[in-house]
Amino acid sequence: MRISCVQLTSRDDKAANLESAERLVAEAADRGAELVLLPEKWNAIGDAETLHANAESLEDGESVAAMAQWAGRLGIWLIGGSITERRDDREKLSNTCLVLDPDGEITAIYRKIHMFDVDVGGIVYRESEAEEPGDEPVVARAADWTVGLSICYDVRFPELYRVLALEGAELLTVPSHFTLHTGRDHWEVLLRARAIENSSYVAAAAQIGETRPGKPSYGRSLIADPWGLVVSLAPDEEGVILADLERGRVEQVRRNLPSLASRRPEAYRWPVA
Repeated sequence: MRISCVQLTSRDDKAANLESAERLVAEAADRGAELVLLPEKWNAIGDAETLHANAESLEDGESVAAMAQWAGRLGIWLIGGSITERRDDREKLSNTCLVLDPDGEITAIYRKIHMFDVDVGGIVYRESEAEEPGDEPVVARAADWTVGLSICYDVRFPELYRVLALEGAELLTVPSHFTLHTGRDHWEVLLRARAIENSSYVAAAAQIGETRPGKPSYGRSLIADPWGLVVSLAPDEEGVILADLERGRVEQVRRNLPSLASRRPEAYRWPVA
């Protein structure tokens, strides 16, 4: 399967973001991608007020409709990075990833589990001010592959990815909006580690550049193979990267270095608080 990661510089102008995303998704499909991954919050980035103003329901949101149209017109599987979702009877928003099939139908929904509430590089981030965490890992089927879904900060929690791998994931997707400060030291290390630990492909589509004033994002979208080798890496600009995934590569690594099969769950104990 040929996959593509889209790298964007999204800001608070939803119309402009949709236009850029459509152009790059079409480019990826034109270059043979069967599955295209968008980055985190590709349709709108900003403060809590901006996120609320641009939040959508899954039933009638313009970004959801746009993704459905792109997937159907281009005949691709589309993993929609994430958008900010408004849900009935909930004060806070969800950071939500959708999987759409080549008919434009939603086949899976994942809501980001881990909230990015940190102080890094002298900048404060408080995702929980506007959003609430999801509570369920999600594995989807796409183009006959089993795909484990995650979003950005989730990548720091290996237990989530182990659950996804044990539920059959051969490809782990990590749409992201990584900060420049953390990205320089942690981005590639974390992604390659998740690939190695789970003998799975990892695809990470990222935001690049100054998406918010004074808060630059790291970029460097990448695709890693089940051995942890980076097989495609984006330059520091908007664009797309591609890679051809081979199921035989997953099977080979898992056969030759069977760390998943060598697990001993009966010996593991969660520490008592």
